[in-house]
Amino acid sequence: MSFFLLDFPVLLFKRVPLHAVLEALSYFVGFRFFVYLRGKQGDNIAQSNRLWILIGATFGALLGSRILGLLEAGPQLFTVQKPLEVWLLALFSSKTIVGGLLGGLFGVEGIKKIIGEKSSSGDLFTYPLILAMMIGRFGCFSMGVFEPTYGLETTFFTGMDLGDGLKRHPVALYEVLYLGLFWIVMYNFERVYPLASGARFKIFMLDYLCFRFLLDFIKPVELWPWGLSAIQTAALLGWLYYWRYVTQPKRLLLP
Repeated sequence: MSFFLLDFPVLLFKRVPLHAVLEALSYFVGFRFFVYLRGKQGDNIAQSNRLWILIGATFGALLGSRILGLLEAGPQLFTVQKPLEVWLLALFSSKTIVGGLLGGLFGVEGIKKIIGEKSSSGDLFTYPLILAMMIGRFGCFSMGVFEPTYGLETTFFTGMDLGDGLKRHPVALYEVLYLGLFWIVMYNFERVYPLASGARFKIFMLDYLCFRFLLDFIKPVELWPWGLSAIQTAALLGWLYYWRYVTQPKRLLLP
């Protein structure tokens, strides 16, 4: 089935998934935008330390993304036959942005403690990360129902046929729209209210985790016994990590 002139999954030259191309492009464009901003705005972190921070972010994001992707399978993880084989297969075939963000966060914080870096490092990553996520989500959308980034059936006007003949929430496009709006609002907010060092990234994390917590209510997900998906649970834990900024938002602004 198709949406406008698209057949899902979208293939280039009838064999190359557009998703793979856009995913690779997201990494390249995001990193080049980071390099551009670093050159334009400067960096209060030494180049050697910034390199270690990038390494910590990369490996933390990879690990966090895979582990949370595995946990998205829900409690059935513990009821399958030959669980180790199933877990290893799921671990290498599943990934999620929320797990990548949280894993990258803790990877960076761990590296910073090892190298003794005290400065906040996330602000410079924020807009390149948003840009990379937007490109990547277009790739997810191009897979339709052939990747688990689609929504539940709906009669809402935004419903689309993503390849199975049913009108579904195009949650990947919702996320692109959300990220674009966040970028615009955040950019203009910073021009009026100067932020403390590191606040831009903290605000993004709090806002995005809230968005993803709500988004899972319109996605076909596996629930854990406490009634939430793995992503929703991780989002709440992320909020708990930043809780002092939720209760004392003035800490995010310059005195």
